[in-house]
Amino acid sequence: MNRKAEIKRKTKETDVKIALSLDGTGESHINTGVPFLDHMLELFSRHGLFDLEITCQGDLQIDDHHSVEDTAISLGQAFAQALGDKKGIARYGTAYVPMDETLARAVVDLSGRFYLVYKVKNTRDKIGTFSVELAEHFWRSFAEHCKCNLHIEIFYGRNQHHIIEAVFKSAARALSQAVRIDERIEGVMSTKGTISGN
Repeated sequence: MNRKAEIKRKTKETDVKIALSLDGTGESHINTGVPFLDHMLELFSRHGLFDLEITCQGDLQIDDHHSVEDTAISLGQAFAQALGDKKGIARYGTAYVPMDETLARAVVDLSGRFYLVYKVKNTRDKIGTFSVELAEHFWRSFAEHCKCNLHIEIFYGRNQHHIIEAVFKSAARALSQAVRIDERIEGVMSTKGTISGN
């Protein structure tokens, strides 16, 4: 089964290219121009065991917003494309990840319907050049274009780097569970016979 995708998205603000394999080993080559986002996506790839290549050339002379948003949109589209008809996938995934003083939980349903619940308090505004508020925007854009129901929550934590890192790791691990093929599943995991969102 070839569960791979390639996405190219070019606008006046960004030029994004993504190659994704859902059945990888966690190899990544990431260059978004936003160092902290690169770090988070490398962790995402490794902990989800997704092979991931991302390049983004964006209008960083303005700020990080467009590069973060369009990378997330493209990654969500890549997941949707790689999943195809979703036959045989587990559909649901849950992961708890501790990061020192921080504990995160991510729960995902690859239902074909977009919804995001993001319960994360920010303790500061910036990590390097990265605007911390963009973490929520990343996951909203991802979930919308992946067409998934994604709930992310931080139970407690103080260090903002740890908080966002735990978010990315828990989301990766939840998605890794949800995309897993279960040979016992005939068709799709739904009594409706579809998980396209319709």
